Amino acid sequence: MSVMENSKLTVVGAGAVGSSVAYAALIRGSARHVALYDIAAPKVEAEVLDLAHGAQFTGSSDIIGGADVSVAAGSHVVVITAGAKQNPGQTRIELAGVNAGILRTMLPQLLEVAPNAIYVIVTNPCDVLTVIGQEATGLPPERIFASGTVLDTSRLRWRLAQRAGVSTSSVHAHIIGEHGDTEFPLWSHATIGSVPILDWEPLDGQPRFTKDELDRIAVEVRDAAYTVIRGKGATNYAIGLSSARIVEAILGDQHAILPVSTVLNDFHGIDGVALSVPSVVSAAGAKPIMNTAFSDHELGLLRHSADALRGAAATLR
Repeated sequence: MSVMENSKLTVVGAGAVGSSVAYAALIRGSARHVALYDIAAPKVEAEVLDLAHGAQFTGSSDIIGGADVSVAAGSHVVVITAGAKQNPGQTRIELAGVNAGILRTMLPQLLEVAPNAIYVIVTNPCDVLTVIGQEATGLPPERIFASGTVLDTSRLRWRLAQRAGVSTSSVHAHIIGEHGDTEFPLWSHATIGSVPILDWEPLDGQPRFTKDELDRIAVEVRDAAYTVIRGKGATNYAIGLSSARIVEAILGDQHAILPVSTVLNDFHGIDGVALSVPSVVSAAGAKPIMNTAFSDHELGLLRHSADALRGAAATLR
């Protein structure tokens, strides 16, 4: 891909997610320079060394890192993954208090060394933390946003592609709303190729999708993270890849449409809460597509998601 000259990405947090973001960015060539920052010096130094040992196989990208925030100096994009991890049975909202405190401490330090960066929050609950982060920094909403439902959308498209018998890239569907329990698919716009999803005829002779089946798939996608966490303790590979994709849209000024989570301003009457909606992601950051159409039912679900997140954010102020 084409990236800005000497582009720099800093990943904050050297845990399973942060290390996976750095790894994905290196092997995809998402940025010319990748930095990994974590206050746990032995951990971050070991991760950087391990990644650097593979530099022969990652093209022109390089990796640095350490426990001093100065490693983030001059970054064009900062991806924040630091925070307490989600435990089995724990909802994303339950993580909010401790991770909000970490974010409030960390963001001013990062802004000192990377004042012009775009900040992408991956730490959960990412929607609530985006509101907290935007308020704490005063950055315009397009410059501090969450990875949102980019991963959830990838999960949905993979699952639908399996069932439909087509490539994942041929499925056009979005998960929107909260990155969490109130998220939902935008079925009114979902297509396979150019065919509305309920009209698709699977090529292997299987029956068409039904509304009940789509509802079951939506629940499966919503709960996918819990399934992975129960089995291995964390989700990391797919969020690493999806975060790298967001970074590429920014550094490549791609104007890609991705369902990231920004603090909304009069989006179908919703204000002051961060939700994932289809947005244009470019070197300027992320801007929601304001004329995205919803069915009445979908608009009700979006407002329900907004109400849930607004309440969660209010408890942290």
